[in-house]
Amino acid sequence: MHDLALAIAHHLLVFSLAGILAFELGAVRRGMDAAALRRLASVDLWYGILAGLILVVGFSRAVFAAKGWAYYSVNPFFWAKIAAFLVVGMLSIWPTVAFIRWGRACRADAAFSPPDAAVRGVRRIPYAEACIFALIPVFAAIMARYQ
Repeated sequence: MHDLALAIAHHLLVFSLAGILAFELGAVRRGMDAAALRRLASVDLWYGILAGLILVVGFSRAVFAAKGWAYYSVNPFFWAKIAAFLVVGMLSIWPTVAFIRWGRACRADAAFSPPDAAVRGVRRIPYAEACIFALIPVFAAIMARYQ
């Protein structure tokens, strides 16, 4: 049951993170007002929280669940999956910093809206994140079948 509970938690967290990434893909757009920026910052905070929980639950699965660390530690697809997850996490730093900067500007000037060029630059990042994020279940499927 412990293995099942960790697997369920891990999958729910990963799907939730995918949902947040999809939200960010749609929410980062020209003409964002203060309410949109606050909502975006709030959702982005959950992005970070979920990413941390995914790492904790995922490594708990690798160490304490059915196959154990001996299986995962030598599995190249496990490490490819971790690398893809970390690249997505590293990419997410740029939008997070922009959201914080925009939020501060909005608090200083209620009429603030991020410049179109800045929005275009930040908007590219979630697309890159989504492309790399799509590799994670590919690596997971291969990892589960790797001998």
